[in-house]
Amino acid sequence: MRLLIPALFVFSFASLFAQTPSIGTAPVPSSGPPWALMPVPAKVQAGTGLWQVQQGFTISITGADDARLAAAAERFVNHLSGATGIPLTYRTADASKATIAIRCEHNGEKIQKLGEDESYTLDVADSGVKLSAPNPLGVIHGLQTLLQLVQPTPQGFAAPSVRIEDAPRFTWRGLLLDPCRHWMPIEVVKRTLDGMEAVKMNVMHFHLSEYQGFRIESRKFPKLHELGSNGLYYTQDEMKDIIAYARDRGIRVMPEFDMPGHSQSWFVGYPELASGAGPYEIEKRWGIFDPAIDPTKESTYKFLDKFIGEMAELFPDDFFHLGGDEVNGKQWEANPEIQKYMKSHGLKSNEDLQAYFNQHVVKIIEKYKKTPVGWDEVLHPDLPKDVVVQSWRGPDGEAKAVEQGHRALLSHGYYLDLAEPAEKHYRVDPLSGNAANLPPEQQKMVLGGEACMWSEMVSAENVDSRLWPRTAAVAERLWSPADVRDVDSMYRRLEVVSERLDTLGLTHHSALRAMQERLAPENLASLHTLAEVVEPAKGYARASSHNYVSDTPLNGLPDSVPPESIAARNFSQLVDRVVAGNVSADELARIHDLLDSWRQNHERLTSALQDAPLTEVSGVSQNLSAAGSIGLQALEMLTTHATAPAGWSDQQIAQLEPMKTPQAELLLMIVPSIERLVQAVGK
Repeated sequence: MRLLIPALFVFSFASLFAQTPSIGTAPVPSSGPPWALMPVPAKVQAGTGLWQVQQGFTISITGADDARLAAAAERFVNHLSGATGIPLTYRTADASKATIAIRCEHNGEKIQKLGEDESYTLDVADSGVKLSAPNPLGVIHGLQTLLQLVQPTPQGFAAPSVRIEDAPRFTWRGLLLDPCRHWMPIEVVKRTLDGMEAVKMNVMHFHLSEYQGFRIESRKFPKLHELGSNGLYYTQDEMKDIIAYARDRGIRVMPEFDMPGHSQSWFVGYPELASGAGPYEIEKRWGIFDPAIDPTKESTYKFLDKFIGEMAELFPDDFFHLGGDEVNGKQWEANPEIQKYMKSHGLKSNEDLQAYFNQHVVKIIEKYKKTPVGWDEVLHPDLPKDVVVQSWRGPDGEAKAVEQGHRALLSHGYYLDLAEPAEKHYRVDPLSGNAANLPPEQQKMVLGGEACMWSEMVSAENVDSRLWPRTAAVAERLWSPADVRDVDSMYRRLEVVSERLDTLGLTHHSALRAMQERLAPENLASLHTLAEVVEPAKGYARASSHNYVSDTPLNGLPDSVPPESIAARNFSQLVDRVVAGNVSADELARIHDLLDSWRQNHERLTSALQDAPLTEVSGVSQNLSAAGSIGLQALEMLTTHATAPAGWSDQQIAQLEPMKTPQAELLLMIVPSIERLVQAVGK
């Protein structure tokens, strides 16, 4: 079960591997990375002793004169104070006297660059802390590691003596945020950047135009945001503030303006850009739609030249994403003038026409000294080699791009909006599949990867719960050595990191609690019992059901539970020990109590289920009670070594089988574990 108090206060560094797991929690691995660090550093050498956190400790910064250094140190002190409850103040001192001595050799680039040195060395001893790095980025990362090292001990809050030499495996560790389908206010963006800093991610990919909205102020083409946004957009001054906030945390901000498809919001104010006759309005539905930019008009490229020039000045990053995905070509096929143009220019297919468009847009982007990035549909023999290809359809597309001379990014397998478990993302590697067979020099062209948080089925209220803590698992995959792969260790550390993120002001726990309280204020405990063992339906099952549109309220139970049930995962591990015959008496009692609680829960929740929007989850609640009852019967037979009546196991499995399928857009995650208990009875 998720701990009710911050795990930071529970895991002592000295007993992390020796402690007996609490009843109902996952077992603590006997080996693996120490101290719940995430991402796991490249090299850790443990020492002896402790550095104790005490009021009045001081910090020195020598070497480079980069404003981000003092800002990072001050954030460290504030976060440490929030995590420990000790009132701490940022105080400076000379290097010879400082408690924490920071040495940075060089200033960072004025505009953060891909491939800047992010390494650092951290030495913690009972006498104090030394952090050194060639670049301010390394200092920012090293301070986050030190923050993670601080744990409660018998002597108070302290960090263990250790030497850490660390550097990332991949130079591009990104997160895509989509404020187009559902608007993400500035405070959400900044919280997300805080979380990214904590787990050492370094690129925010900002998806700023879509069918459903155009989300940035354009002073050259004001009807883009005035008519294409429903009034929800970032002003240029607000975006400059976001970019500066990100830079302070070692994070680049790359804009994406999706073209020639996914561009309907452009046409509300500028229908002359479209390939089909208007009028146009902002799309409210989800899916792939026909509107696309007309690639055959010279006026299109004059417009894009001015617009891209404006945005290139606003966004200082070297990279500029042109989108390029999911163009169905129907408007092109229905337009006689476009068809005539294709024939006269020897363009035989929609793919050729898009490649023609891409070539023109790439030249414009490069004119403004930016490097173009596009989704893997842009890959074409005529695509200029400077374009970075971002593969969302599979790792083989990433390898194909590299073989054709392009640098590449992987997002396939990192789509957080699909509500998959952290383990599934964790097992995906940018150098897997065909990419693993690339020669070493070509493997270097794989820059890294990006997690993607598309927002069809998230709101500003619950987006934190869809991002965190699973993004930390992706961050570790992109930072840590390739052989860091122990899933149990990952989950153990992920639970600690998840609680630490609370101290930064992230709302992945608090928002869901508030949403559940709205649903059943008089039956909150019973609703929580149900909520902690269900998950939202996976993939695009929700977006394609119930005719969801952009203004559909996202306030039901599927919206107020995490994408992954840690309680169900922990229960599964307890069941594995029961089946294997190595469960303790206390654990058996805990399993019995859980099953009995589930058995009784529907009756306790009945009154709340009479009211919308909980009415539709009544069947899931009934299934939980039925599954609990079946589990109790199986547990009783297993513990007493009783023989099941003839046909009993088959009857119970037949009853459990339909419970595995989504109902009311929810999956009841304890059913497979109870099925294993039933199957074990007959053995």
